[in-house]
Amino acid sequence: MLKIVIAGGFGAGKTTAVGAVSEITPLSTEEYLTEASADVDSLAGIEAKQTTTVAFDFGRLSLPDAPVPLELFLFGTPGQDRFVDLWYDLSRGAVGAVVLVDTRRLESSFTPVSFFEDIGLPFVVAINQFDGAHRYHPEQVRTALELSASVPVVTCDARDPNHVAGVLLTLVDHAVKNTSASRVRHAPPPTLQDA
Repeated sequence: MLKIVIAGGFGAGKTTAVGAVSEITPLSTEEYLTEASADVDSLAGIEAKQTTTVAFDFGRLSLPDAPVPLELFLFGTPGQDRFVDLWYDLSRGAVGAVVLVDTRRLESSFTPVSFFEDIGLPFVVAINQFDGAHRYHPEQVRTALELSASVPVVTCDARDPNHVAGVLLTLVDHAVKNTSASRVRHAPPPTLQDA
């Protein structure tokens, strides 16, 4: 069983991604946007958005045919920067994170990218290809977000279960490699008892 966080800016498609792959009815804390949030939640570029996550989304995905059978617990974060404190709680015990990127509002991706870099949690960037949005090559997005060459950048459609499952498998693979490399770097020096 692995815990995975799905993060990204406001309106990037986190709730949609969790719902697309969850084999259970996802727990969703979506609430309608009100005029009270109009000054803090800009809808520029996502004018049709009517709801927002106010706590987190939760879903589960079993992958019995993976090289190692997996059960993934998915936690979607709220996207607004004011909820960053909650991201710490949601990230506790996670194997890694997916940062969903909306290229129409790329600036909203800097906070989640910085957050996972700062806490040292392995992550992948998934460019959510919205209808009508310009298609950027993953390397262009890597450059724009100033990502390390070691961070996988992929494209996806958050509505498509196969796309989302592929992103999750990319993350698991990246997290396993990252953890293995970390163990090697931080292994204690051999002692006489080890000989």
